[in-house]
Amino acid sequence: MSMFCYQCQETAKGTGCTVRGVCGKNEEVANLQDLLIYVNKGISEIVLKKPVDVKDLDEVNYQVLNSLFITITNANFDEKAIEDQIRKMLEIRDQLRGDLDPASLHDAATFTVESREDMLAKATSVGVLATENQDIRSLREMIIYGLKGMAAYTKHAWNIGKKNSEISAFIYEALAASLDDSLSVDDLVALTLKTGEYGVKAMALLDEANTSKYGHPEMTEVNIGVRKNPAILISGHDLVDLEQLLEQTKGTGVDVYTHSEMLPAHYYPKFKEYDNFAGNYGNAWWKQLEEFESFNGPILFTTNCIVPPRSEEIRQRIFTTGSSGYPGCKHILPDENGKKDFSEIIAMAKELPAPEEIEHGTIVGGFAHNQVMALADKIVEAVKTGAIKKFFVMAGCDGRMKSRDYYTEFAKNLPKDTVILTAGCAKYRYNKLDLGDIGGIPRVLDAGQCNDSYSLALIALKLKEVFELEDINDLPLAFNIAWYEQKAVIVLLALLSLGVKNIHLGPTLPGFLSPNVAKVLVENFGIAGIGEVDQDIDLFMAN
Repeated sequence: MSMFCYQCQETAKGTGCTVRGVCGKNEEVANLQDLLIYVNKGISEIVLKKPVDVKDLDEVNYQVLNSLFITITNANFDEKAIEDQIRKMLEIRDQLRGDLDPASLHDAATFTVESREDMLAKATSVGVLATENQDIRSLREMIIYGLKGMAAYTKHAWNIGKKNSEISAFIYEALAASLDDSLSVDDLVALTLKTGEYGVKAMALLDEANTSKYGHPEMTEVNIGVRKNPAILISGHDLVDLEQLLEQTKGTGVDVYTHSEMLPAHYYPKFKEYDNFAGNYGNAWWKQLEEFESFNGPILFTTNCIVPPRSEEIRQRIFTTGSSGYPGCKHILPDENGKKDFSEIIAMAKELPAPEEIEHGTIVGGFAHNQVMALADKIVEAVKTGAIKKFFVMAGCDGRMKSRDYYTEFAKNLPKDTVILTAGCAKYRYNKLDLGDIGGIPRVLDAGQCNDSYSLALIALKLKEVFELEDINDLPLAFNIAWYEQKAVIVLLALLSLGVKNIHLGPTLPGFLSPNVAKVLVENFGIAGIGEVDQDIDLFMAN
């Protein structure tokens, strides 16, 4: 096989992509991403062995976060960009290593490469399958995928000015542990749960960063139609990039629309100050192929999720920034103060037609923890009177598989006395359905992006307190979560670390779970897959 990757839900045959990624990445990109992770494992071993305070490693910490983020599914397809990051991390590694005895270090901390050919040759020997024991491999990969999601959230917070060196210290600990062949399955299970604990810290850090800068999300109606002005479509997750784009387009006659996971930006009070923040265009990430055609204007990717464009015309309208990248697309770098120049995108927008309308109306969101707590009395009363029988957490990711229609049908078929709590792009499976409300409480409460699953955990913990329960699992609350990539993995691990049990995960269980590791998750945490819609609803409602 020329590559091996099974980090996303759509991996080939549910077991692994071995020739080309279903996501679209080629073997060189896949292998270089493996090598980038390997270099960062070596850096982590060195950090643990050096008498150094992680707080003093600001640039190293940031570049490790960036490296992990680059390897998330659909984030970066640019071989040159990944190769450059490998060389940067090798330079950092070698400077850090100093006078440490190479014999005391793993190969990841000492190997050298001279040419691109050397790099590719090395990459083929250090990937996932380099760990022969499938249970050890499964746990190592689950931890690393959790770290990738954690790094994404931590890097977003960093961009706003919020840092946490404890999270970086744990990332070094966990990456270095993946090189330690003395660790047992039990050791790695414990480290997996610890990864979840730090996932909670990372999501809390980002929540603090976002709300301190942009205000607490509030219930908001978001326009899904279009105006007649030329426009820019912004996708991904980074709110700082959005803020800079809105500032630079102010007064230019160019509108800005969000796509996919950028939709929740409309819920923040700060962004409502911009008259040219026009609305949300389209749906989840995987529909971008046709939606980018009808949008007409330029598209800015701030993070994942990129789908390889079908035409050169669309490729020329795509710009990337941050950890994202795609060959042939202009990449925008920040200056030394973190400012980005979006003038080229704005100039292009002015030369292109306004977006074509693909739908019209509004959708409602903004139910992060602060807004839901404002409704707490109403919600508690509805539960006590029986108006609300159960809450369903349907957070997570969307994807292309036909099997994901399950989540639309599940939402449609839920009893009218139930409420859906959601976050992430999974919401696009049902957020435009007319599911009504219960006493003025919408039956779909959208907390925001995938990282805003933290809000759902806070809501659950607050309800546990209000109802004076000892166990979060005693709440009238069920978890039916869709997953796609590594940010969903860290959300899952975070929920497990909080003691949440009996989570149903679909549309398929992760390919990276070995039979024995899957058995541990089932026996200890009640993890289960999905079945038939009506049977699953009956099961959830009975418990």
